[in-house]
Amino acid sequence: MNFRKQFVTGLLLTTFAATTLPMGASIFGKKKKEQEQVGLKPTASQNALLDKAIVRERAVVKVLKERTPLVETYIQNMKPDPILFQVPESDQHFLGRVQFGRIIGDAAYEKNPGAAAKENKGKLGGFMHSMSFMSGLSGSLRLTFHESGFVQMLLMDSNDFDRQHYVFAYVRNDFLGNIPTAVFDVTPIQGKNAYGRFFGRIWVETRNGNVVRFDGDFSGSENTIREFYHFDSWRTNVQPDLWLPTSFYVEESDSKSKTNTLKFKAINHIWGYSLKVPASVAENTSEEVVGATDVSNDAQDVSPLGAQRAWIQQAEDNVIERLYQAGLLDAPSDFDKTLEALANNILVYNNITTSTPIRVRTLLTEPLESLAVGNTIIVSKSLLDTTAVITADGAQQTANLNAILAFQLAHIILGHRLDTKYAFNDRLLFPSTSVFQRIPMHHTLADNTAAAKKAMELLSAKELVDGQKYFGLYLAQLQMRVKGLKTLNEPMIGDGLLKTDAEDTFWLQALVAKGGKVNMTDTHQLAAMPLSSFLRFDPWTDKVVSMHTAIEPILGAPDKMPFEVAPVYLKLSYYKAPAAEVAPAAAPAAVTTPPVVDNTAPPAAGTATPPTTQP
Repeated sequence: MNFRKQFVTGLLLTTFAATTLPMGASIFGKKKKEQEQVGLKPTASQNALLDKAIVRERAVVKVLKERTPLVETYIQNMKPDPILFQVPESDQHFLGRVQFGRIIGDAAYEKNPGAAAKENKGKLGGFMHSMSFMSGLSGSLRLTFHESGFVQMLLMDSNDFDRQHYVFAYVRNDFLGNIPTAVFDVTPIQGKNAYGRFFGRIWVETRNGNVVRFDGDFSGSENTIREFYHFDSWRTNVQPDLWLPTSFYVEESDSKSKTNTLKFKAINHIWGYSLKVPASVAENTSEEVVGATDVSNDAQDVSPLGAQRAWIQQAEDNVIERLYQAGLLDAPSDFDKTLEALANNILVYNNITTSTPIRVRTLLTEPLESLAVGNTIIVSKSLLDTTAVITADGAQQTANLNAILAFQLAHIILGHRLDTKYAFNDRLLFPSTSVFQRIPMHHTLADNTAAAKKAMELLSAKELVDGQKYFGLYLAQLQMRVKGLKTLNEPMIGDGLLKTDAEDTFWLQALVAKGGKVNMTDTHQLAAMPLSSFLRFDPWTDKVVSMHTAIEPILGAPDKMPFEVAPVYLKLSYYKAPAAEVAPAAAPAAVTTPPVVDNTAPPAAGTATPPTTQP
């Protein structure tokens, strides 16, 4: 990125240095020494691939300028620990919609970096004015986001990624997932325009020349720039020949630490590229009713109770659809159906029948929370990730999911329903950036207290009672990390695991005593997983899928990393069109209806549907 044209900070985190870094820490590290490349001079074919990469990078910039995706950053400041090597000391969470079209090439950044530093005194300097580019959600819910640092981490150089400003050296060939790549070292050409340019390594897929991964930092000559924070940025093939930013990992070491403890580590996710429906699609939408079944001949009159339930269902559908349109909920997925089967089995084991089926969706955000909207249970992705302790029989993960679902099922059974004012569609006609302010769905203290008691009754069914110890162990592990993970445990729109008291106790605190004592040195005991352990998402369709990861042996306490941020390593693959898009029009593919759990009569013992994501 040319900082003479556009002054954008090398990292979002610098805007929050005063609150995220330990006292006395500088927002910059030591001055970067000039480094020589150790790679080989590219061959003719490698140069041709680099020329493709330069062209494709311009296409990525163009697409991003037309989009307003959701961008989320979660930061953990670290401290040394005698047993675990390092643990989170504090955390920060930021979420917002980024209008890239207003950031890339904006005139507000057309100022000399030196002049900006003089004009804006203090550590934050010229970074403060970046606040105006955010589609603010709600400052009271910590959703104000200074997104200027994203531009450099999601795009190596939004203006001048070319041979006039960079030199390239070939390193090796490599596979990232199923993608063959050529790896190059990238160095900015030294000079007065080298300030803040990308310095690092890129992975270029060999089919069409797209950059699929890059890591490094932003630097220049020793006389003009100090070291920025280091990052590793990954992209996903979301459409044919289009690779867009998906996640990046950031970490910085503490130079004063004798144990090599990190200062902090952070994860950034970006999704919701298709939140805006293209005008051409909206204008050409057919008015023919598609996908609906005609049951007009079988329709019956509706009783007053039936009308009341239909009215509640209408409010539920309106809210779920609005949350999905805002990019907060995942698109319906096979994993959601697995959770629905588990929820319905809990009802079966307790001989409870509901008037409408239980539905489950995934909240795509980081904090640990769940909520019930009518008969729809919503569980945050990180809550699903950190409870996904994979064992040979799947018992531990299944038990954890049962406990999460039981708490919100209790709200549904007890009639703690959504405000039916949302049955009126006009109450939901507001911008997506206001969703968090307009739809608060957390339950009251009295409701959560009653739901916790009911959930314990549900989990006491003979088919479920043996699993209580697993979620109790999970809560015991979380209790050890609560003081350093305040933000992770602060829900945005639903119910957290913690009570809102000063004791840091849980709504399902009764399970903690059944889980036993957490022993971090016991390599056979795993109470909770790191973040992003189980689910990954498609940033274009917002659909979640379960990962099929190898089982890594736990060699010591530092390997456990419960609730911690971990580096990003995506299994990359080329885009495959959904079957519906490639099926011949004359012979449409048959649609298989997923099995429905019948909750009218208890099943035979041992027929609970386990998660489909076994090792």
